[in-house]
Amino acid sequence: MLHAFFLSLVVIFIAELGDKSQLMALAFATRYKTVPVLIGITLATALVHLASVGIGAVLGAALPTRPINAVAALAFVGFGLWTLRGDELTDDDTARANKTAKHVVIAVGTVFFLAELGDKTMLATITLATREGVVGTWLGSTVGMVIADALAIVVGRAMGARLPERTIKIGAALTFFFFAVLLGYEAIAG
Repeated sequence: MLHAFFLSLVVIFIAELGDKSQLMALAFATRYKTVPVLIGITLATALVHLASVGIGAVLGAALPTRPINAVAALAFVGFGLWTLRGDELTDDDTARANKTAKHVVIAVGTVFFLAELGDKTMLATITLATREGVVGTWLGSTVGMVIADALAIVVGRAMGARLPERTIKIGAALTFFFFAVLLGYEAIAG
């Protein structure tokens, strides 16, 4: 379980760097107190990643290991390319953020839940759950994402909007490519 926890924490933390969720976290934190924003992010992330590990566990039990490793390697290449391409906070995302309910936790949680459905962190969590322990993957992926979003809030407030986005994207993409090579090797070597 510890291996799954730490692997998921690192992978999802890296996947979240430069993601639109970080931009949303920063946008919410400029309007509301940090703690309710982080609570909303944590609840939404926990729910999305719970569904992700459930999907991943079913796929992992139904498919043999070598094809899972091959598909996971291709998925991580895709995550790396997606990271290089980058995410942007769209006008639709901003509009959802502006239409907040009275309770900040519910508003932030709802926006994050909807934004994370089908996002690369969800897909990465599904991929990890096909190979690793379900509970460790769920906890690690949730903690990794919350830490990355909290970091965006803290660093964003300290440095303003001037973050080295290109450097973050390249570093995160290279990490995905590294995991793709490892998984590809396991798929070939058996």
